[in-house]
Amino acid sequence: MIKVLIVDDEPGIRTVIREYVEFEGNAAFEAENGMDAVKLCREQDFDIIVMDAMMPKLDGFSACKEIKKIKDIPMLMLSARGEEYDKLFGFEMGAEDYVVKPFSPKELMARINIIAKRNQQRKIQETHEEGTLIFGGLTIDTLGRNVFVDGQKVDLTPKEYELLLYLAANKGIALTRDKLLNAVWGYNFFGDDRTVDAQIKLLRGNLGPYRDYIVTLRGVGYKFEI
Repeated sequence: MIKVLIVDDEPGIRTVIREYVEFEGNAAFEAENGMDAVKLCREQDFDIIVMDAMMPKLDGFSACKEIKKIKDIPMLMLSARGEEYDKLFGFEMGAEDYVVKPFSPKELMARINIIAKRNQQRKIQETHEEGTLIFGGLTIDTLGRNVFVDGQKVDLTPKEYELLLYLAANKGIALTRDKLLNAVWGYNFFGDDRTVDAQIKLLRGNLGPYRDYIVTLRGVGYKFEI
């Protein structure tokens, strides 16, 4: 599941985008102008922001610039203006994509998912580069691909390690079984939900007292939470 902030002064557009975002099992939040969007971003985190360019009080370009000062949240700009100058200006302000109104909601969702996936992969890469993740007595050495429980190294299979790392890198985020299958096993894997459940069971067994860090979300999937 991803958290999407929809910023547009037109209620109808916000409603349409929200319906498509929630239909895919994601969480949607709304703001009717740039100032409200900046305030919301100070209070909580989002995986992606869909930002209208032209709004009262604070336009989307200015809001994008202000948000980038406090948090690195991917942005997709919406605008009724499709001139090259406007698109280039949006990219200069930090937007990752630019969609011209009127738009196809299905295409917009495809672009949102691509940006969200790219950002998640970037987070995982940064996690690798930082080298170590520590959650109480559970330590994940991403450079050496080692896991320690209360200082003792535990032997994980490659898939158990990748599953644990993906869960930990997305701490606090509800992940469906399909999401885990795609992220850890790949889109070409022909397994099913039972594959994830079986690996989670084995992984929990190896985490000992920290097995409860992997929380089961009934009817959804799993979440890493301490």
